[in-house]
Amino acid sequence: MNTFSITDAGRVRTSNQDQVFCEENAIGGCPNLCLGADGMGGHKAGDTASKLCVNVVSEQIRLSDKVTMVGTFEQAIREANRAIYEMSMQHRELRGMGTTLVGAAVSRETALVVNIGDSRLYQMRDSLRQITVDHSLVEEMVQSGEIQKEEMRTHPNKNIITRALGTDTDVRPDCFEIDVKAGDVLLLCSDGLTNMLDDFIIEKILRSNSEHIEEAGKILVEQANEAGGKDNISVVLIQV
Repeated sequence: MNTFSITDAGRVRTSNQDQVFCEENAIGGCPNLCLGADGMGGHKAGDTASKLCVNVVSEQIRLSDKVTMVGTFEQAIREANRAIYEMSMQHRELRGMGTTLVGAAVSRETALVVNIGDSRLYQMRDSLRQITVDHSLVEEMVQSGEIQKEEMRTHPNKNIITRALGTDTDVRPDCFEIDVKAGDVLLLCSDGLTNMLDDFIIEKILRSNSEHIEEAGKILVEQANEAGGKDNISVVLIQV
């Protein structure tokens, strides 16, 4: 397994509130770990939330005594949610901060996936397939038939998320397994990528650079910036 991660402030924001984490070796009970978090709540708050999320989740996974990876992930996410929420309550300038999270750990022919918010995980095999479901207002509008999926990127309410870490005392992550095989590429990314590039462009870039994920990651960020770079852009690629 090979991984590559990159995060960029984009062309509009003055700070980068995204955080990425990649460990190809075993960490606690997980054979490897990749994470991406997109903070919210203003400059200092969003940056603090995403950093705290990645630090607590990775550390809790390292220390966990849970038998299964699902149990390990769920425990780590609960601890991260508690840490972010408590810090926001203790510091007025951080009040209301939160973060999205998307993560994956690959074990043989299975990948454990976790997500909260609108950061996504895609699987590239014969074609690109979105695996996670956004926790967002526009996703709910798609599910109800109010808008088409193609309208999500340009909808005025595209940035309203319905679940995040740290905004409440309780958190409900999606945590599930998918099948993977040699040659698959998993893409974890923040909405700074997917709001700028259509899925078919992302697929074309991944297909054209299937043997060179570092080059693919850099091109994805470059293309998102050329399309406007309106938000922070984070890309994590896992080549199975």
